[in-house]
Amino acid sequence: MSESRMSQWSSRFYGHFTETIRRPSTPLLFIFFAFLVGLFLFTRLLDSTQIILTTTTTITVTNHIPGLNCTTLNTTITCPTNNYPNSKREDLYRPTPAACPEYFRWIHEDLRPWAHTGITREMVDGGRATAFFRLVIVDGKAYVETYRNAFQSTVAITHWGILQLLRKYPGQVPDLDLMFECNDRPANPSNYYNGPHAPAPLPIFRFCSVDGLAYIVFPDWSFWGWPGINIKPWNTLLEDLKEGNKKIGWMEREPHAYWKGNPNAKPKEDIMKCNVTEHQDWNVRVYALDWHKETQEGYKNSDLASQCRHRFKIYVEGIGWSVSEKYILACDSLTLLVKPRYHDFFSRGLVPMHHYWPIKEDDKCKSLKFAVDWGNRNKQKAQAMGKAGSEFIQRDLKMDYVYDYMLHLLTEYAKLLTFKPTIPENATAICLEKMGCPADGLVKKFMMESMVKGPADTGPCTIPPPFAASSLNDILSRKENSTKEVELWEKKYWDSQNL
Repeated sequence: MSESRMSQWSSRFYGHFTETIRRPSTPLLFIFFAFLVGLFLFTRLLDSTQIILTTTTTITVTNHIPGLNCTTLNTTITCPTNNYPNSKREDLYRPTPAACPEYFRWIHEDLRPWAHTGITREMVDGGRATAFFRLVIVDGKAYVETYRNAFQSTVAITHWGILQLLRKYPGQVPDLDLMFECNDRPANPSNYYNGPHAPAPLPIFRFCSVDGLAYIVFPDWSFWGWPGINIKPWNTLLEDLKEGNKKIGWMEREPHAYWKGNPNAKPKEDIMKCNVTEHQDWNVRVYALDWHKETQEGYKNSDLASQCRHRFKIYVEGIGWSVSEKYILACDSLTLLVKPRYHDFFSRGLVPMHHYWPIKEDDKCKSLKFAVDWGNRNKQKAQAMGKAGSEFIQRDLKMDYVYDYMLHLLTEYAKLLTFKPTIPENATAICLEKMGCPADGLVKKFMMESMVKGPADTGPCTIPPPFAASSLNDILSRKENSTKEVELWEKKYWDSQNL
């Protein structure tokens, strides 16, 4: 507390005391004694505060956070010089032979456009026109140069996630320099990849991509929580979803397809048209969600762990890619997945008719009804498919694998750099203290829930080798053929209804 603030407090206290002793019913002797004691304590407090302010420039931050040193920061909240160790803790580190999930192979595919050319500083600089921020890591410390703001806290939470990676694997994240976009609709024509003999596209990181576009796909911010709509960090929410699955057995759940969300784009508007009416029942139960109203009312109707009450759940994109796919798949309800335009880092590991049921994009209501009718006639098969999708999320997308994916992706990317990363002149250092200590409310809560406790005591999973060209083609062909087979079943079903 500053000396001027102390003086203001003293004046208010004295004014209150003067007004009090004028009251005839107040025991004057008692009040006078209390005033003397208070004045003595106040004087001692002021003296001690003046000593602190005159002997050091540090003002104590009282926002205590376990695991962070928030008591030695000054008002500008600079990062400690010993923020992260720059070598791994050999006394804690043990190699692990565990293989990473198969979708880690896509790391090699995402970086393939630069396999022959490498990545020059000029290529990285070229991404500034569309990037939201630049990330540079040198000697285990992170620096960012911000170019534009993103929706809600997308950029800040992404930074927080990167800091957790540095904390989990100290000394293992290589020096690097990259550009990062944070919007949900990749559509830059210059980033189409036309083969090894074409000019190399710009190396830009983002949360999602489209087939044919050369973007480097990175885990999205919501794994560390989304305070803006009260979505918990993934490590917490995943446990909630496990418990939610246990509340109602699959066979006892409502035999309909469920979706709840903001119908703010045509694909979702189409889903709303499939809702039950007096004249038509497509076996769909959908609900519009007003996020503004939900925020005001304390998120009473958007708890994800309580939405595993139907045998079938619908995933549909909006105007762009959506973070909700993992939440829907985590329920062991059978996911009815409307044909997506975008993919993120893990969704390329999903297999139609094993992890989910594919839904046509251009005839959603009929496609959904057929899927639900099929599932209710083939309950064991539908239940097994829903379980496989849920197990993929619970097992292969646990938070440890999210960090391992980040580490392997950044390591392989750094190998392609043809220059030595240096700290940009306008970059700012980021660290746990700088982000966590001033946080409050739900932001602080989620930060604490998602904060890595310390260095990992085992190494990351072992990244699998790249796809052989023939095996990748086989995988893509099997996915396409499975989807076409379902579409053929649908056609035969509806043709028979029209006879």
